[in-house]
Amino acid sequence: MHRSRAVFLGLIVLAASVPSSASAQATHAFSVQDLIAMDRISDPQLALDGSRVVFTVSSLDREANRRRADLWIVGIDGRDVQRLTTHEAADFNPRWSADGRAVYFLSTRSGSSQVWRLRLEDRRVEQVSDLPLDVGNLILSPDGRHIAFSLEVYPDCPTIGCTTTRLDEQGERKASGVLYERIFIRHWDTWKDGRRSHVFVMPASGGEPVDVMKGMDADCPSKPFGGAEEFTFTPDGRSLVFTARVAGRQEPWSTDFDLYVVPIDGSGAPGLITIDNRAWDTGPVFSPDGRTLAYLAMARPGYESDQFRIMLKPWPDGDARVLARDWDRSAGSIAWSRDGKTILATAGNLGNVSLFAIEVANGAVHTVIREGHVRSPACAGDRIVFAMDHLRSPVELYTTDPYGREMRAITRINYERLAQVRMGEPEQFSFAGWNGETVYAWVVKPVEFDRSSGYPVAFLIHGGPQGSFGNDFHYRWNPQIYAAAGYAAVMVDFHGSTGYGQAFSDAINDD
Repeated sequence: MHRSRAVFLGLIVLAASVPSSASAQATHAFSVQDLIAMDRISDPQLALDGSRVVFTVSSLDREANRRRADLWIVGIDGRDVQRLTTHEAADFNPRWSADGRAVYFLSTRSGSSQVWRLRLEDRRVEQVSDLPLDVGNLILSPDGRHIAFSLEVYPDCPTIGCTTTRLDEQGERKASGVLYERIFIRHWDTWKDGRRSHVFVMPASGGEPVDVMKGMDADCPSKPFGGAEEFTFTPDGRSLVFTARVAGRQEPWSTDFDLYVVPIDGSGAPGLITIDNRAWDTGPVFSPDGRTLAYLAMARPGYESDQFRIMLKPWPDGDARVLARDWDRSAGSIAWSRDGKTILATAGNLGNVSLFAIEVANGAVHTVIREGHVRSPACAGDRIVFAMDHLRSPVELYTTDPYGREMRAITRINYERLAQVRMGEPEQFSFAGWNGETVYAWVVKPVEFDRSSGYPVAFLIHGGPQGSFGNDFHYRWNPQIYAAAGYAAVMVDFHGSTGYGQAFSDAINDD
């Protein structure tokens, strides 16, 4: 076996932020109670001027036996960390107004999930939407005049009221049996009831929402894990580009998600953009000058573990081309640099989710951050802002220069909690597997590891099977729990795992 380079940039930053007195403080082995007590950062959103980041923090409320979510804000220099909301309801999904003076967000403070607006100058909060259905996946148009969001509606209903009436009628039924005449009958942990997730658009000041997917027997965002990254406004704010799969009875085994464009006023039917690709197209993002649409696309129909390549399409007309055709990684998210010359992409990479910079002109790929699990990158002038977690820390926010050489933490939300616990040391190693190919794995050593002692092994195996057991801080299968209990947790990314090239993922097909 061979040890890989153990250069943990995230761990270096974290260690630098822990007080020198931490070793003298009373500490204890990491436990399940510590795991659930960690505050969880999500959905960081960079202001248009690149000066601040608004984000969501989910914290544990033991007395109420639930988690609560609030909005926070921080400057990209790490200063002026502030909690923006303190309501007992859930506040989440923040989005900046076009002028940077307000933050739109979703909140359950009215009894259901609705759109609210927070004015930063006086912290005044105003309700924007008051709909009879829960609102999800909020985004704003570039000019700030419109908002888009998702609602669960019956696709054959002409109005939102029709959906609510039908739900009321079903609630009054005395029988609970349901007859399914086609699949799907369930998505992950939710039974289907005939409704679809549709994208609606309404004025940012409030008003009547328009179903831009009216009549479509399809979901956007997709079920069960899609989000707001699956739809976006066009640069002029007059239309919306969204991802949907219209497959009828073939839906359960189809991966033919397509991109559509539709006027936001509902004056026209959605137009199909990716008609030539029968595989998956998703994640539309426009360039800063509005002249290019970037998105992710698979090539093999019906195979949900195919590689996502980055596509560039001249807007509004022109043929799409593959960016970095020889790059053997599957992009997970993409974002444009401010000058439009580079695309930032996250992708599984040798047991990590790394951050890459890809030159638009020639497809040259540069690794910016290799270690850890990078999320939600965005460009702020000459700095990159991103979220990252790893095997010894939950998500925190960071900035770096374009080359990944000057990484700095700008939040330390779990700073005190991490200083109070002892964790196992993670180490990545590799060995020659089937056909002599290199296989990578992680081991998290037991807390208080002693080389002269023997330890039981907890062998953790990921599902998928195309997936990865990588360098991240997971809340459902965290190896540190085993390390604290005296086990050495071993996680092998066997053949079929992602992040090692498409051939490695394909190796177990039909076997």
